[in-house]
Amino acid sequence: MDFLKSTLSSALSKGPPFPYTFHDRVTLPGDTPVGGVFQLFNGTKREDGSACSIFTFEVTDATRTRLPLAKNALRRLRTLRHPGVLRVLDSVETDAYIYIATERVSPLAWDVKRGALQAETVKWGLWGVAITLKFLNDEAKIIHGNVRLASVFTSESGEWKLGGFEVLSAVADDEPFIYRYGSLLPDAGRFAAPEIGKGGWEGLKNFPVHVTDSWGFAELTYEAFNGSLTSVDQLSQPKKIPPAMSAAYKRLITANPKSRLSVSHFLEQGTRSGSFFDIPLIHISEFVENMGVKDQDERETFLEELERTGDQFPEDFFKMKVLPELLKSVEFGGGGPKVFGAVLQIGEKLSTEEWEASITPVVVRLFSLPDRATRVFLLDNLSRMIDHLSNKVVNDKIFPDMLTGFSDSAPIVREQTVKAVLTIIGKLSDRHINGELLKHLAKTQNDEQPGIRTNTTICLGKIARHLGPNTRQKVLVAAFTRSLRDPFVHARNAALLALGATSDVFDETDCASKVIPAIAPSLVDKEKLIRDQAVKTVALYLARIATLTKNYPDTVIPASATAIASTPGTPAKAVATGDGESVVMPGGWTSWAVGTFAAAAGQMQSRVTVTAAAIAAEERPASAPLPNATTTSASSTSRPQTKATVSTSSVPQPGGFLDDEDDDLDGWGALDEDKDTTNDYDNGETFFDALEKKTGRKLGGAASNKENRIASPPAPSAAASTGRISSFGPKPFSLKHEEEVDFEALIGAKKGGKTLPKGLTKKTTPTTVVRKTPAPVAKKTMPPKKVPPPPPKKTETWDDGEADWGDDAWA
Repeated sequence: MDFLKSTLSSALSKGPPFPYTFHDRVTLPGDTPVGGVFQLFNGTKREDGSACSIFTFEVTDATRTRLPLAKNALRRLRTLRHPGVLRVLDSVETDAYIYIATERVSPLAWDVKRGALQAETVKWGLWGVAITLKFLNDEAKIIHGNVRLASVFTSESGEWKLGGFEVLSAVADDEPFIYRYGSLLPDAGRFAAPEIGKGGWEGLKNFPVHVTDSWGFAELTYEAFNGSLTSVDQLSQPKKIPPAMSAAYKRLITANPKSRLSVSHFLEQGTRSGSFFDIPLIHISEFVENMGVKDQDERETFLEELERTGDQFPEDFFKMKVLPELLKSVEFGGGGPKVFGAVLQIGEKLSTEEWEASITPVVVRLFSLPDRATRVFLLDNLSRMIDHLSNKVVNDKIFPDMLTGFSDSAPIVREQTVKAVLTIIGKLSDRHINGELLKHLAKTQNDEQPGIRTNTTICLGKIARHLGPNTRQKVLVAAFTRSLRDPFVHARNAALLALGATSDVFDETDCASKVIPAIAPSLVDKEKLIRDQAVKTVALYLARIATLTKNYPDTVIPASATAIASTPGTPAKAVATGDGESVVMPGGWTSWAVGTFAAAAGQMQSRVTVTAAAIAAEERPASAPLPNATTTSASSTSRPQTKATVSTSSVPQPGGFLDDEDDDLDGWGALDEDKDTTNDYDNGETFFDALEKKTGRKLGGAASNKENRIASPPAPSAAASTGRISSFGPKPFSLKHEEEVDFEALIGAKKGGKTLPKGLTKKTTPTTVVRKTPAPVAKKTMPPKKVPPPPPKKTETWDDGEADWGDDAWA
């Protein structure tokens, strides 16, 4: 083998250029050569690497006698063109060799010896050879003269191709080649017709053109059904030849050449209705050849027959013959979706490389067509194609054209486009998913068709895990919340189901703060279907929250603070609540704080009203008699009881005074401004008269002015030293400038031990400073700010109050 290759290489280097590369030699079992006087090699074209077959004839002393046969075959193959004949690609002829490059073929004897041919396939092959011989004998008036199993080859499409043109001759020639060189054929005597054995090859001139080829066709029929032929005596026993064909077959091998059936008549008998060539396989082959001129009804009949008999065809025939014709019909012949369905049926048997080479370019072109029927069919069958389409083709070519379907005026196109997203999502890049796709889904979720809105929600729920983490948080809750308010009940139900299916994509914060509040209104939906599903979805999210927070700590208070609060040995304290009950507080600084607050609440509740009697009790000596019980009782019963007291924060504190808003008395409740204070004392006495009468002393300062006694308050009692200011009158009051207490003298007396100013005693504390309320400052009037008119509101089919979540996600 290596020697042969080296010889071929040296011959090629010396001869004319032959742009093909030789590969392995093709032989039958037992190293039996094929190709008649030629040897067969597999090869490839150097330019594009396409596969081919190369028939070679090396001129040597042993083969020189058969050189005329090789030259005749080369000449006939170059000039003869027919679908049933080997197709020549290139050839070269020198004194040393003859090379003929043809389409890639394999010997039919391979399949016959392996028993790989079904009866219907054999009929289909014989039908093709019969058509070729009919053309040669009846139309071209040519004698093949070498029809047998070794002269037939199988192409890549599975079709039978006729070769073996070594003695092919035209009867019109002055001296037909077969008459002189027929005897040079290998095994010519063993397979020759009876008349050749009697009168030689020159005797054929006395018989019709078809006689020798009819005999050879009978041999081919026998070998195709039964295997190799070793003797012509075997031809009389049809064996595996179908009974329907047996009668016509026997007429091909009659001993009398003049009564021998021609191949064209054999073909005519076989193609009659119900005859041996009346089979679906042959009908489909005929239809494929003329599909461009068939009408719609004939196409539908063809497709139905193809679906029924597709398994009977060789797979190669589908790939190389039927598929290209179907694709042409879909793209240019108006075949439509039904023809494309047959394309996909054949495509299931193709490899990814074959799919990309033959079907992918057509699919890309079909997606760019404006025909809605084609677009809907492509979207509906995208699941059958997606595995064969590369990511680059999907992102760069198919997806941009597919986006136009989201805004198509036909609802069926929009709906099929939304459904197709689930199929194509695995091939899309993150940029397309989180960009253009979500923007278009935002529009279809607000579509006028409720079914499209529902399918959009379902689509979002199923593609949630393909979204980016940030996009997922922005889009899903907003989209599902919108659907929960959809007037279409199935859209709301789809939103609840989608939320349940995507519960694992939300963290505990989103579950508690966004999802559950959004679902809550559905718990009282008017539809029981929605209420029931809402209960299930809420329970699902509550369980998820419980799972996520299972390992949370009991508290986030720092450990040091917790240790102080739980210091051993700190006794528990009973704290009065002010309403006659007590609460036992644990030890620690926190219990002290709570206890203090509780005690303060009790003080505030116990100190309800400060009356004149209380002030007198504080001012009088211990030996002085108590005030008249009648006066005290009248005062306490006639004045409304209030539990509010002013805290010590109302007096000046170190570091500054309180803010103005803290001085506002409105925060403490409304005061009874219509109450007449003169009725609180006997015989029209004022507060100061009663106080002077009970204490036996004259009040100094502002209290000595009879005209101002009602407007002026009494001096603060000892309670003021604790920071409390009690309300004595029905309305707030203030001292006039000449009636104010001399605080400078007071402070000086304290420091130097001097006599206190008139009206003050050592037992009393400085009165509370009442700050004057500054006059309100007139606010500067500003010209009204020009507010631009609001943009026109986007018209939607139903107003849900939500912004477009698709746009917000990219803001």
